[in-house]
This record gives sequence, C-alpha cells and structure tokens, in this order.
Amino acid sequence: MPLVECVPNFSEGRRPEIVDRIVAAAESVRGVKSIDRSMDASHNRAVVTLVGEGELVAEAVFRAMKQARDSIDLNHHTGEHPRIGATDVVPFVPLEGATMGLCIRLAHRLGERVGRELAIPVFFYEQAALRPERKNLPDVRNIGWEKLRDAVKTDPARTPDEGPKNALHPTAGATVIGARPFLIAFNVNLKSTDVAVAKEIAKKIREKDGGLPGIKAMGFFLDDLKLAQVSMNVCDFRATGLDRVYDEIEKLARTKGVEIHESELVGLAPKAALGDSTAQHVRLRDFDPKKQIIEALL
Repeated sequence: MPLVECVPNFSEGRRPEIVDRIVAAAESVRGVKSIDRSMDASHNRAVVTLVGEGELVAEAVFRAMKQARDSIDLNHHTGEHPRIGATDVVPFVPLEGATMGLCIRLAHRLGERVGRELAIPVFFYEQAALRPERKNLPDVRNIGWEKLRDAVKTDPARTPDEGPKNALHPTAGATVIGARPFLIAFNVNLKSTDVAVAKEIAKKIREKDGGLPGIKAMGFFLDDLKLAQVSMNVCDFRATGLDRVYDEIEKLARTKGVEIHESELVGLAPKAALGDSTAQHVRLRDFDPKKQIIEALL
C-alpha cells in the first residue's frame, strides 16, 4: 500500500480545542493517523502531519478543512505568519511506494472538491501548480488574505484555480494545495529583539536572493518569547543541511553582535537530515527522535 504524508497548516495556534476538533475530523477516516501536531501562538498557526493511503488521506484532509472552515474566522485572526486561509496550505508528500504523480492527482482532486463543496477558492502550487508563476508558495501567498480579498475581484493574475473565482470565502479565505518532496520547517531564534536583524539574515540565506540552495526564509518577532526569529523551509536538506544553514545564520548574526538562543523543528524531519551530532550542534530545543523523526513514527 503506497503511503502518503500530508501536512496541512491551519491558521490557529492559540486555541488547542479548535485544533483538537480539526485533528479529530481527520482521524475519523479509518486508516489515517495524525503522527504529529505543533502549535505556535506568535505565528497563530498549527501544523498537523497525517499519514495513510493516498485516497484516505485526501478524505481526511477534506474533513479537517471543513472543520477548520467552520471553526476559524480570519476576520479575527492575527499572527506573525503570512496566511490567506483558515486552512492555509496543504502539501501532499510521497512516502513508501508512492509517487509524485499520485500526490499531484490527489492535490488536484482535493482542490476541485474543496472549491465545489466548501466554496473555498484554491490555488495549486509546487509540483501541482497549473501556472508556472504559482509554483513557489510565497509568490501565491505574498499579499496576505486582506489584500487578496480585493485582488481576486479585479486582477486576473490572482484568479483561483478552483472554486469561486472572484471572491474569497468570507471567513475561511482561500487555500493553497500542492505536491512536493519532503520539507523541513526549521526555525532559529536569536538572542535579540531586533527583528531587522532576523529579516536581514533571512534575505541573505534564502535561495531566491542568492543564498543557500533550497532555503526559503523570513524574519519574525516572537511576541511570546520576546525574540527575533529566522523562520525557514529547508526544501532540499541534501543540498543544504541543518548544520550548514545554522552555521551560516550564526556567522551572519555574529557580524551584528547577536548570538543564537536555540533552534526548533516544526513538525517532523527524516532520519537522514539529522546526523549523530546535529541536534546538539544546532541547539535543537526539546528534540526527541522518537517523536520527531518520521521513520520512527511510520
């Protein structure tokens, strides 16, 4: 049986009871398991990892998205992380026996159903993108839900791929659905409150600005920790590993007289991405290989 992973991101990081309902909706599909969840109050975001046979996972995600639509109102949502939807992004990832082609088909079928049954506009990204300019997630989500509400009414470049074409859902916004290889969400927190330092480091290390291969990065201020953060997606850990990106951030931070406080994983990582000393080297907070290495949970 080919296994597929899906890692939906929900715009709720402060009310665990809401995330509990979303996860329960997903796990109501027999044969699908939630193997990880994380919540961040500053980002006001939850990341859930679901694993199972492809069609079952797609059904589970649909049920979770329906619950999120009914539970999250973006009109009252604030947080550091950019977002356009109650269910903000839904990536399918091939695991044992699965292909990228299968994940692309799952993404497209789910997107059509979400648009038709939930009245939520859908944009396709990464390997499932129907337009080349939408392959990169930040290019789809860059203006945020508030500006996107107006843009879809008049700008053909912002017309969704599925669902309502000229209006976002009034409370749930839109969503981005795609297929991609395994990605590691990795954050480095600085011993500084100066978010400008984090933003400058993020610009220097991200691939699109001439930085490290496979790195997407942004700088944030974490209100709960009172620290600046370099928040990253490590899109190809074989091209740029966690040790390397951490060392580069540390070097750039030192030029500003800033030290690193700690790093963190959001969700899971493959065993190959974490060598024997990586967790200690990058000061990974509360790392538990039995809970954060995907192979240990499958």
